[in-house]
Amino acid sequence: MTISPDGTSNSLRFIGEHDSRVRCIRRVHRRGRASACIEGMLAAQAPYIAVMDADLQHDADALPKMLQILRDDNADFVVGSRYLKGGSTEGLTGSRNWISRFAGLIAKMFLRVPLSDPTSGFFAIKRAIIDRLAGELAKDGFNTMLDIAANRQISLRVTEMPYRFRLRKHGSSNFGARVILDFGALVMSHLTRNYLPQRFLLFCLVGSIGIVVHLAALAVFKSFGIGFDTAQSIAALIAIASNFWLNNILTYRDRALHGFAALKGLVIYALICSLGFISNISVADWIFSINRTWWLAGFTGALISAVWNYAVSALLVWRN
Repeated sequence: MTISPDGTSNSLRFIGEHDSRVRCIRRVHRRGRASACIEGMLAAQAPYIAVMDADLQHDADALPKMLQILRDDNADFVVGSRYLKGGSTEGLTGSRNWISRFAGLIAKMFLRVPLSDPTSGFFAIKRAIIDRLAGELAKDGFNTMLDIAANRQISLRVTEMPYRFRLRKHGSSNFGARVILDFGALVMSHLTRNYLPQRFLLFCLVGSIGIVVHLAALAVFKSFGIGFDTAQSIAALIAIASNFWLNNILTYRDRALHGFAALKGLVIYALICSLGFISNISVADWIFSINRTWWLAGFTGALISAVWNYAVSALLVWRN
């Protein structure tokens, strides 16, 4: 990891030399917005913590009001809302505004989050709450605010206050397909009461895409008159390579492999998936021998294979 190219870290260190309240935390070989947010909150020493973007789209003028609400003990968790009266969404340009509103509707519908702006990333919270929830928060997601609001571990007194979401003046947005996938995985994880982690759900999504890639490749090779066994083998290799690439840029983007490490990882991943396929067939066959329900046998085999591929690839390919 290189030092921030825009000079932010140098500026923070310079300020920190004259103001002990300012600290720069440089994360080496650790990536991801959620894990960075959690690490920063735990590193803070104050009894109240605020999280906001450094690009100044979040309105810093709202911070004193947020802090006062917490100090007066009128709430445990204060969320900035772009949709309350007095707030604005001028910084949400184009399709981002509609996607944000739709994501908020999904969060309220499925997670029953009592917020007008569930996708806001601007919030303040009591340090004691973070200490209690830190171990339960997703480290590989995107929206830590929604993760906190959707928790079922403790009851929080939540309040919202309006703020102006300003136009971006510098840099570029992190919003994209990966953020949408992270949001979907977060919702699904909370629907399973966090028994299924977000990373595993993304891994399974990539596996589902791999099935489509496999069948599409098989159809193409068969159309050229290639024998089934040969076509099936080539399609399987293409699907494995596709799954590795997608997992590398989506599921494990905070540990993404490059160059020779990626080539080595692909070979190990292919071996792991081969063993996973054998375990799939073996378990499914055993289940079917004692219970002739074909879909139960097939689902159990696929589940065992998915868990095997996920656990072993995390251990051997995308090691933390």
